[in-house]
Amino acid sequence: MKYRDAILIAAGVLASFAVLGTSLVTFTHAMTKERIAENERQALLRSLYALVPQDSVDNDMISDVIKLRAADHLGSEETTVYRGRKLGQPVATVLTTVVPNGYSGPIKLLVAVRYDGTLGGVRVISHKETPGLGDKVEESRSDWIHSFNDRSLGDPPLAKWGVKRDGGVFDQFTGATITPRSIVEAVKKTLLYVKDHKDALYDRSPTIENQG
Repeated sequence: MKYRDAILIAAGVLASFAVLGTSLVTFTHAMTKERIAENERQALLRSLYALVPQDSVDNDMISDVIKLRAADHLGSEETTVYRGRKLGQPVATVLTTVVPNGYSGPIKLLVAVRYDGTLGGVRVISHKETPGLGDKVEESRSDWIHSFNDRSLGDPPLAKWGVKRDGGVFDQFTGATITPRSIVEAVKKTLLYVKDHKDALYDRSPTIENQG
């Protein structure tokens, strides 16, 4: 075998290994990406079903989604709304409300509002509040967030939607009033928004924009 032929064969073998290696990396990346996406989907479903019981709906809430723009009411430029239905009838919406004025920055919420206007519940999904003080908004830290369960614009009356220090009915935290005050206000605004746009929120069109 000539030296030149040997070099060509070696180059071909190396090229084959390179192609194989690239293919394996691409395949592994694709599989990992799919697993991550599925894990994220399952985590989101668990969060949604914690607020809207799974047996109360029969649709895929993750797919039954609209995006809307109502920053003045819901705190962010774009809000995702997950809709729950059973036998085609509306059951509840879960909105990704943002509290823009938390003590240490924005606080992201999931706010579930049943079709009758009562709250299915509220969960904090991200925040930067002070450990040991403002982080009591987390379900794992205290049961304060459960104080929204089954509340509505009539329970308490609108004037009482505030922390006790401000004459409302919701507890504040020792040394951390700003955080609960801001969340109570954001949840109240979400309820008001849902009340004013109830039918539109269940519309099957893919997006609703600029509904202030």
